[in-house]
Amino acid sequence: MHIRCFTIFLFLLLMPAVIPVDLLAKTPQRFNYVGVDLCKLCHKKGELGDQYDVWANTSHSKAFYTLGTPEAREVADKLGIKNPQQSDECLRCHSTSRGFVEEEEVEDLLVEDGVQCESCHGPGEEYMYLEVMEDLDDAKSMGLVMPTEETCRKCHNPESPTWNPDRDTTPDGKKVGFCFSLRWKMIEHHKPLKETKK
Repeated sequence: MHIRCFTIFLFLLLMPAVIPVDLLAKTPQRFNYVGVDLCKLCHKKGELGDQYDVWANTSHSKAFYTLGTPEAREVADKLGIKNPQQSDECLRCHSTSRGFVEEEEVEDLLVEDGVQCESCHGPGEEYMYLEVMEDLDDAKSMGLVMPTEETCRKCHNPESPTWNPDRDTTPDGKKVGFCFSLRWKMIEHHKPLKETKK
């Protein structure tokens, strides 16, 4: 009987040393959002390609205000939505503050900022620092996302009430609802390549 109790005691004593490592390996780390104004501090610089200004001139930056247009209100009326700018169903894709879900996910972000940097690049709490951003792999380990077609399709998909299966034309002439290569060119904002010395 004493051996059995000792074994259970030993198991309970050692269990915390083993389980957290296993849980950490399976549980994704959760980072917090910081907002476009913090991203802008560095990404408005010319040497980084004026990435903030590129974003500010895309439909993503105006996504919240799009919901206030007569066209959006017409779509909302058909769906029984009273005000699209207050609808969780609409805001999940028109504002980073919802994080692709139908409830307020992020308290510190302005809904009016629309689809800002962190919708595509992930919450910036840990990767926003210059010393982290200088190493892409380090930044990725701290939550930076390099968007792919899958990232875009969280919103640009047939679940959208304005989805049009023939909206885009692929390079080979096929009609599709969303052509990633075409749409990517409309929002891309790469850091300029450094000139090589001659």
